[in-house]
Amino acid sequence: MDYKKTALAILDAVGGKENIVSAAHCATRLRLVIADNARCDKKTVENIDGVKGAFEASGQLQIIIGTGAVNKVYDEFVAAAGIAAASKEEVKQAAAAKSPWYKRAIKTLGDVFVPIIPAIVASGLLMGLLEGFANVFPGLTENGTYTIIHLFSNAAFVFLPILIGTSAAKVFGGNIYLGAVIGMIMIHTDLVNAWNVASAENIPTASVWFGLYDVKLVGYQGHVIPVIIAVWLMCALEKRLHKIVPEMIDLFVTPLVSVLVTGYLTLTVIGPVFGTVENYVLAAVQTLISLPFGLGSALCGAIYAPTVVAGVHHMYNALEAGMLSSTGFDTWMPIASCANVAQGAAALAFALRTRDAKLKNMALPASLSAFLGITEPAIFGVNLRFFKPFVAGIVGGCIGSLVAGWLHVSSTAYGITGVFGILITTHNLPQYLISIAVAFVVAFLVTVVIYRDQKEEAHA
Repeated sequence: MDYKKTALAILDAVGGKENIVSAAHCATRLRLVIADNARCDKKTVENIDGVKGAFEASGQLQIIIGTGAVNKVYDEFVAAAGIAAASKEEVKQAAAAKSPWYKRAIKTLGDVFVPIIPAIVASGLLMGLLEGFANVFPGLTENGTYTIIHLFSNAAFVFLPILIGTSAAKVFGGNIYLGAVIGMIMIHTDLVNAWNVASAENIPTASVWFGLYDVKLVGYQGHVIPVIIAVWLMCALEKRLHKIVPEMIDLFVTPLVSVLVTGYLTLTVIGPVFGTVENYVLAAVQTLISLPFGLGSALCGAIYAPTVVAGVHHMYNALEAGMLSSTGFDTWMPIASCANVAQGAAALAFALRTRDAKLKNMALPASLSAFLGITEPAIFGVNLRFFKPFVAGIVGGCIGSLVAGWLHVSSTAYGITGVFGILITTHNLPQYLISIAVAFVVAFLVTVVIYRDQKEEAHA
């Protein structure tokens, strides 16, 4: 490959150097943020020598070049464009700045929950494995080691508000330890544990706001949205105080006022209001998923891929965290898995059907990525581009999710989908495997039936 020639051709096709906001690269892709998308000719980009495909995702134009070659093309590209090299994080921030406010808000949810996925996965894996072994060996529950491991298998969910408070404070630019304190306040041991409210006889109350009304002194175990809103308020207040409080007393005044004001507002306003709203939202989603004959799951499976295209799928992290924290099981994860595997199957069927070697080389690794839970290369690089495979993927995701609903499939963590989802579905592994297998087969066969290669159509 002539790296300089490829870089110059890409630069020309995307509208020239004045149309480049930022550029970075990952292991295989050149990642660009374009000022004016109307000036970018994606079709021309895809036909450039050395380019294996291009797709738009998360506000970025991602151009697939390949391992090793992408580094050299990137060096030539930034030199020709006259721009400074940027990190992937800087490119993501530049892309986010161009997004509508609601997409930025949903992305923020993702930014809060993604860093705590390892903690959720660790607890979820332990919980799932324990349940699986307990089903096979019922006497295991009487074992002391089981008791100890079970104790810390749900630790991440018991103290989830602290994890969320810490992560949210980092995202909103506040002190992470103050964010943790807000999370601690919301599950303080002096409050009645939210999971024990149903059996509590007398729930204590406190008169607040100069006697205007009473609030129940109940904790917020199982809640996520009130924590995020509370920490956002705390960070906004903290940053404001840093600007107006004299440096001499800033160390004492700012943390004191931030925690005092936010804590009081949280337990008297934010928690009661948004906790109730979150309860209604979770109840509505769980009611939808549990509709008879799996119809609700089927609907959710059908809309999942379009929400990925719209870039609003990050909101599911909050939904799944709420489900896990309140019930211990996540019924959304199998739906996401079916939708992801179906898009991968559609891309694989496309790869086997097409006679274009370049498209085949792009579709095969994209399908593998989808089977492992990352669908953007398959959706944007192949399926949506040729549309019929995308439709087939939606159909496969819908039918697979229908089966998951029938079989009552759930997981014990979130953050893992597709093939690796078997790690967090050990308590109902056969049902999970059946669901994703159905999604795969349906999407693959529908793609084979409805998609015809362009060369076949030309001779028809």
